[in-house]
Amino acid sequence: MKNIKDSKMIKQFATSLIMFLSLAVSAQQEPQYTQYMYNPSQINPAYSGSMGYASVFGLYRTQWVGLDGAPKTANLSFHKPIENTKIGYGINLLNDRIGPSELTYFNADFSYTILFGDDSRLALGVKAGGELLNIDYTKLSQYNPGDVLYQNNLNRFSPNIGAGAYYYTDNAYIGLSVPMLLNTAFYDEVAVSTANRRQNFYLTAGKVYDLNYYIKFKPALVTKIVSGAPLQLDLTANFLINEKFTAGIAYRMSAALSGLIGFQITDQLFIGYGYDRETTRLSNFNSGSHELFLKFDLFNSHQKIETPRFF
Repeated sequence: MKNIKDSKMIKQFATSLIMFLSLAVSAQQEPQYTQYMYNPSQINPAYSGSMGYASVFGLYRTQWVGLDGAPKTANLSFHKPIENTKIGYGINLLNDRIGPSELTYFNADFSYTILFGDDSRLALGVKAGGELLNIDYTKLSQYNPGDVLYQNNLNRFSPNIGAGAYYYTDNAYIGLSVPMLLNTAFYDEVAVSTANRRQNFYLTAGKVYDLNYYIKFKPALVTKIVSGAPLQLDLTANFLINEKFTAGIAYRMSAALSGLIGFQITDQLFIGYGYDRETTRLSNFNSGSHELFLKFDLFNSHQKIETPRFF
């Protein structure tokens, strides 16, 4: 009886710890990628359709390389405006793995844009979808592999909604959003504890400056505010050379320093890479984080914007 009781207590602790780590790391990457400025729709549904044409974005991030069980994140999104209307829509898929746990998000976005006389625009958006949490206990190093308490994996689905506002011109933007308005709690059949995700408030902003005919400078930032957690701030500075090559740096406050490069392969296809190096003691246990993305814009000659917005 004592062994069974101990096994239950161990499972309760392991389940709570795994869910806490999964949610904590996921919150950090949701969607705090190093190159977040290329896919704002992940956190702000009002961005959907704002480019004036359809766009597909795919990203893969492997974090803290060399650290066993470190996060691996994949994101795929699509958004476009509805022709001859002020409405845009999009979809976002995100898969985040850490250790034995896996979180899969899927959302549909809708936006409505208000036009102003100075050619600036205000878009309002909503997001609806959910997330699926899976914990595979067989991936754990178990004291007793035959313990029946570890034979059934944990699977939980939670629906959610979000909202956002996005004001932009041809060379600047500012956005405010809450991707998940509902506080979600995951329960285990045995454990009495819960792991809760609190609302994340995002503030984003950026602007493109023409330094000369060949070089543009684009600073950007994203700030995340979560109740009970320190302020998270990402600052990015990118240079665009001859509308083909981008290079820049990024700083995540009290967390990481990053290098960014990108290349416009064709008028429609852009590829980007980012490398993060931790500025905390965690850097002693990993060789950094890598991030690769592809962005493919589907436009015709009448839709193409001659001056890239980069957002």
